[in-house]
Amino acid sequence: MNNSRSFWVTGASNGLGLALVERLLEQGHRVAASGKGSEELDALAVRHGGRLLRLPWQLHEDGTAARAAEQICHAWCSLDVLIINGGASDYLADDVADSDVFEAIVNDNQLAGEHCLASAQPLLAKGHQPQVMAIFNRYSALQLYSPTQVSAGWNNLPQWSREQRQALKGLGVDLTVVAPQSLKTPVTSVQAVPDAWTPHSAADELIARLALREPELVLEVLDISSLWPLSR
Repeated sequence: MNNSRSFWVTGASNGLGLALVERLLEQGHRVAASGKGSEELDALAVRHGGRLLRLPWQLHEDGTAARAAEQICHAWCSLDVLIINGGASDYLADDVADSDVFEAIVNDNQLAGEHCLASAQPLLAKGHQPQVMAIFNRYSALQLYSPTQVSAGWNNLPQWSREQRQALKGLGVDLTVVAPQSLKTPVTSVQAVPDAWTPHSAADELIARLALREPELVLEVLDISSLWPLSR
């Protein structure tokens, strides 16, 4: 495949993350997947061989994303696309109380996103037309702290991602933020209607949109658990 690219997909154990990995491999790309062990990922590894690179998944922990980036560097020397699946529940501890689940999803994905972006930047800087796509759902886009205040990077994960855009642009890296429409900081005047997205239909749409390198995409989902199953 002449236009084959290298991808790093996080939160790849199930749902949207797994569908992204599957579709990208089917298109002939090289994919590094950070996700908990699963039969589906094992089957993809058998089917696609060396084009699927399995990486550590505990990206919210210090040092894990750096080790993952080292594996990518050793295998490919560079990276074209980082897809941060910022709605994944891969990082949830088994003992998290039900009342604390949403806060844990936000906090863990914040740490994972920060670690991945920092670790991937040197690889992206050497990639071909490099870009980052950060995807959030209604849970991970929550403003948990000071909810009455204006959204800022310290209290809202999609906004934190947007605040990285200028630094990434300096490295030649484009950023696309995919998130539900925010009532406080809407990115479009068009009313987005929740749709019955499946993991594969959403993955197909997002992959097709990559080439457009749009700064913002609005993704409203009827059934969040379909794209981001709660795994603990």
